[in-house]
Amino acid sequence: MTTALVVIAVAAFLLLAIGPRLMGYQTTTMLTGSMSPGINPGDVVVAGQVPVADIKVGDVITYHIPIEDHRVETHRVVEIKTGDDGLTAVRTKGDANQGIDPWTATLQGQTIYRHVGTIPYLGAAIRALRAPVVSTILMYGVPAILVIGVLLTIWRKEPDKADPTTVTTTTRPA
Repeated sequence: MTTALVVIAVAAFLLLAIGPRLMGYQTTTMLTGSMSPGINPGDVVVAGQVPVADIKVGDVITYHIPIEDHRVETHRVVEIKTGDDGLTAVRTKGDANQGIDPWTATLQGQTIYRHVGTIPYLGAAIRALRAPVVSTILMYGVPAILVIGVLLTIWRKEPDKADPTTVTTTTRPA
């Protein structure tokens, strides 16, 4: 059981921290229900880079919105426009939303991130691990438990089975 947990933890680390840097994809946590029921709050969205020219209506893309805080959004493309300057602009909509997003996003660069998969609930677990109480326990509690375990292992006195000074006597019935 412990080995399986370690393997899962290492695989999650490689997927979320190392993979995006080496393999050209990104992961984001869905915070809202705008893409339900396909992508729910707390799910991790995996998106791979594709050329902007390959985007078509119906694709789910991850991009920075052109207003307010320029947050990252993952929505479905409902309209594509190519301007005289060669730039591609898209209109998007969340699957659960009533209307189209109130902006037109001009895609910068040659590539865009397109949805390739969803990992259910993983984002909720990541957010839970980032909670202050959990972070404190993980930062201080887990190492303390490990140190105590090591010290107990060192200090535990086990009887030496091959001690030559121990004399065993047996009695025979007379």
